[in-house]
Amino acid sequence: MKIAFTASGTSWESKVDPRFGRAEFLVIYDEASGTLSSIDNSSVKNEAHGAGTATAQKIFEINPDVLITGNGPGDHAATALRHSKMKILVNAHDMTLKQAYEQYQKGLLNEF
Repeated sequence: MKIAFTASGTSWESKVDPRFGRAEFLVIYDEASGTLSSIDNSSVKNEAHGAGTATAQKIFEINPDVLITGNGPGDHAATALRHSKMKILVNAHDMTLKQAYEQYQKGLLNEF
Protein backbone atom coordinates (compact mmCIF):
# COMPACT_ATOMS: atom_id res chain seq x y z
CA MET A 1 0.00 0.00 0.00
CA LYS A 2 1.25 3.50 -0.83
CA ILE A 3 0.59 6.34 1.59
CA ALA A 4 1.14 9.97 0.59
CA PHE A 5 1.62 12.83 3.06
CA THR A 6 1.64 16.59 2.59
CA ALA A 7 4.83 17.55 4.39
CA SER A 8 7.19 20.36 5.34
CA GLY A 9 10.23 18.12 4.82
CA THR A 10 11.25 14.72 3.51
CA SER A 11 11.88 12.56 6.60
CA TRP A 12 9.75 10.76 9.18
CA GLU A 13 10.56 13.60 11.60
CA SER A 14 9.11 16.25 9.24
CA LYS A 15 5.79 17.83 10.14
CA VAL A 16 2.65 17.14 8.17
CA ASP A 17 1.95 20.33 6.21
CA PRO A 18 -1.55 21.55 7.08
CA ARG A 19 -1.92 23.03 3.59
CA PHE A 20 -2.80 20.65 0.81
CA GLY A 21 -2.20 22.75 -2.28
CA ARG A 22 0.83 24.66 -1.05
CA ALA A 23 2.53 21.83 0.82
CA GLU A 24 6.29 22.02 0.31
CA PHE A 25 6.67 18.29 -0.28
CA LEU A 26 4.63 15.22 -1.04
CA VAL A 27 6.17 12.29 0.81
CA ILE A 28 5.31 8.75 -0.19
CA TYR A 29 5.70 5.72 2.04
CA ASP A 30 5.57 2.36 0.28
CA GLU A 31 4.58 -0.17 2.94
CA ALA A 32 5.53 -3.13 0.74
CA SER A 33 9.15 -2.04 0.29
CA GLY A 34 9.48 0.10 3.43
CA THR A 35 10.83 3.02 1.40
CA LEU A 36 10.16 6.71 1.86
CA SER A 37 10.43 9.00 -1.18
CA SER A 38 9.46 12.59 -1.84
CA ILE A 39 8.39 15.04 -4.53
CA ASP A 40 9.25 18.73 -4.26
CA ASN A 41 5.98 20.65 -4.50
CA SER A 42 7.43 24.12 -3.84
CA SER A 43 6.85 25.22 -7.44
CA VAL A 44 3.17 25.86 -6.64
CA LYS A 45 3.85 27.66 -3.36
CA ASN A 46 3.44 31.18 -4.76
CA GLU A 47 0.64 30.45 -7.23
CA ALA A 48 -2.23 32.91 -6.82
CA HIS A 49 -4.73 30.31 -8.01
CA GLY A 50 -4.66 26.64 -8.89
CA ALA A 51 -2.14 25.37 -6.34
CA GLY A 52 -4.57 22.77 -5.02
CA THR A 53 -5.46 21.53 -8.47
CA ALA A 54 -1.77 21.29 -9.44
CA THR A 55 -1.02 19.34 -6.26
CA ALA A 56 -4.03 17.08 -6.90
CA GLN A 57 -2.55 16.29 -10.34
CA LYS A 58 0.73 15.25 -8.70
CA ILE A 59 -1.20 13.07 -6.24
CA PHE A 60 -3.00 11.38 -9.17
CA GLU A 61 0.38 10.63 -10.77
CA ILE A 62 1.66 9.09 -7.51
CA ASN A 63 -1.57 7.07 -7.24
CA PRO A 64 -1.47 6.40 -3.49
CA ASP A 65 -4.02 4.30 -1.64
CA VAL A 66 -4.17 6.85 1.19
CA LEU A 67 -3.48 10.60 1.44
CA ILE A 68 -2.75 12.06 4.87
CA THR A 69 -2.86 15.84 5.20
CA GLY A 70 -3.65 18.59 7.67
CA ASN A 71 -6.72 20.60 6.76
CA GLY A 72 -7.66 18.79 3.58
CA PRO A 73 -7.88 19.99 -0.01
CA GLY A 74 -9.88 23.03 -1.10
CA ASP A 75 -13.08 22.79 -3.12
CA HIS A 76 -11.58 22.40 -6.61
CA ALA A 77 -8.91 19.91 -5.56
CA ALA A 78 -11.42 17.97 -3.43
CA THR A 79 -13.74 17.64 -6.41
CA ALA A 80 -10.90 16.25 -8.50
CA LEU A 81 -9.67 13.88 -5.77
CA ARG A 82 -13.12 12.45 -5.12
CA HIS A 83 -12.92 10.77 -8.53
CA SER A 84 -10.07 8.61 -7.28
CA LYS A 85 -10.37 5.60 -5.01
CA MET A 86 -7.86 6.89 -2.47
CA LYS A 87 -8.83 7.44 1.12
CA ILE A 88 -8.18 11.04 2.25
CA LEU A 89 -7.44 11.49 5.95
CA VAL A 90 -7.19 14.88 7.68
CA ASN A 91 -6.38 16.58 10.99
CA ALA A 92 -2.77 15.40 11.09
CA HIS A 93 -1.36 18.95 10.99
CA ASP A 94 0.41 19.05 14.38
CA MET A 95 2.12 15.69 13.90
CA THR A 96 5.32 14.39 12.41
CA LEU A 97 4.93 12.01 9.49
CA LYS A 98 5.80 9.13 11.83
CA GLN A 99 3.13 10.19 14.35
CA ALA A 100 0.56 10.62 11.57
CA TYR A 101 1.38 7.17 10.19
CA GLU A 102 0.97 5.64 13.65
CA GLN A 103 -2.39 7.41 14.08
CA TYR A 104 -3.43 6.11 10.66
CA GLN A 105 -2.53 2.55 11.65
CA LYS A 106 -4.68 2.90 14.78
CA GLY A 107 -7.60 4.32 12.77
CA LEU A 108 -7.52 7.64 14.63
CA LEU A 109 -7.40 10.11 11.72
CA ASN A 110 -10.60 11.63 10.32
CA GLU A 111 -11.77 10.83 6.82
CA PHE A 112 -12.29 13.86 4.58
